[in-house]
Amino acid sequence: MNLLPTRRLALLAVAVAAALLAFPLTGRAEDLPVWAAVAAVTGVLVVLALLDAGIGTRPGQLVLERRHPPVLEVGREGQVTWVLRSEARRRLKVTVADELAPSLGAGARRFDVSIPAGDVARVATRIRPTRRGRFELDRLTIRIDGRLGLGARQRSVPLATVLRVHPAFPSREEAEIRIRRARILEVGLRSARGLGGGTEFEQLREYGPDDEFRRIDWTATARAGKPIVRTYRAERNQSVVVVLDNGRIMAGRVADVPRVEHAMDAALMLTAVSTRLGDRCGLVAFDRRVRAVVPPARHSDQLSRVSEALYRLEPELAESDYTGAFAEVVARYRRRAMLVVLTDLNEQAVADSVLPALPLITRTHLVVVAAVQDPQVLRWAHRRPTDAEEAFRQVAALQALEDRRRTTARLRALGATVVDAAPGRLGVEVTDAYLLAKSTGRL
Repeated sequence: MNLLPTRRLALLAVAVAAALLAFPLTGRAEDLPVWAAVAAVTGVLVVLALLDAGIGTRPGQLVLERRHPPVLEVGREGQVTWVLRSEARRRLKVTVADELAPSLGAGARRFDVSIPAGDVARVATRIRPTRRGRFELDRLTIRIDGRLGLGARQRSVPLATVLRVHPAFPSREEAEIRIRRARILEVGLRSARGLGGGTEFEQLREYGPDDEFRRIDWTATARAGKPIVRTYRAERNQSVVVVLDNGRIMAGRVADVPRVEHAMDAALMLTAVSTRLGDRCGLVAFDRRVRAVVPPARHSDQLSRVSEALYRLEPELAESDYTGAFAEVVARYRRRAMLVVLTDLNEQAVADSVLPALPLITRTHLVVVAAVQDPQVLRWAHRRPTDAEEAFRQVAALQALEDRRRTTARLRALGATVVDAAPGRLGVEVTDAYLLAKSTGRL
């Protein structure tokens, strides 16, 4: 605990010093030196401040509480509320400072409040996190002014709470659109894309004017004496597993965001859509070793489970072990599933790591390899150069795009579906690939 001077003491000292300079004290024998008078008055004020702080209210008479949501998403707004309950018999003037990390984007981390005797005060601020992770808020620092306002007591108070910031999910609205569209298709309507009504037999019913001719069941028609059609629904209870690369290549930034953040958005969107449509979805995140596993399930809180597994992951600045990760996937999931591998289509990384390991999973599973494009490379490739530097940059960009096309062709030759999407579209295109596979019975 510290005893500290206040602003009021400083202002009072300045005022007294100015008065002594303007009107010096005099005695019978000789004038009293100004510096001695200032020193004497300063000493008196310091003693008063120490007494004021020392005999003032103890910080223990102030009960503190910090309230905030246990979980927030990156970019989503939340609120932190401090509750101060006074057990003192006088009005308290209190200053509180909290240890909120800068990336939480708090509107204020320090505030002054006046609390009537025995009353409660509440102060709140808005926060908007810009970085995911686990934030352990350990203590508050409080300062209570004395009765005269000349001195204050300051103390650091243990007050532990935990705020978990989960990955951003900007594709949430697109996920809802895909869910509604798939459900419309499932009950027999046709969307503009016309993906079909599914491949799992549901029932026989009488032919209607909107039914397709190829759906007629001729055996049932002959037995009933009238046209009978088969109706189908999308397959349910299939398994989808997101295999997320958390290695060195995912630390690179695309559109001012690390590649792994784009991949996490795609993982969340695919989880939301697949579980809402009756399928099981899980996650395997890896770099040099497997970092997180969420078993496939279709629980109502499966999206929260996947988000909880992702929020503390930071890219490991080392090459990822695809052979080990794919072996782990094959050992865990022996039945056919859709594996969505979220990585980058860097030619060297794919040739060295992905291609040798890919046959482990393509023999049994439907494999989708998905990555996000770098729009800056596309701009360099298609911009007309104005000097030698831009010309060299254009040549390098064109070569990078050609390497990417060659990598895509090699992956497809091994039986994988490849999704190479623009920033903000990775989740949408991965989910569309899932819906297409589901509607055509490839799962």
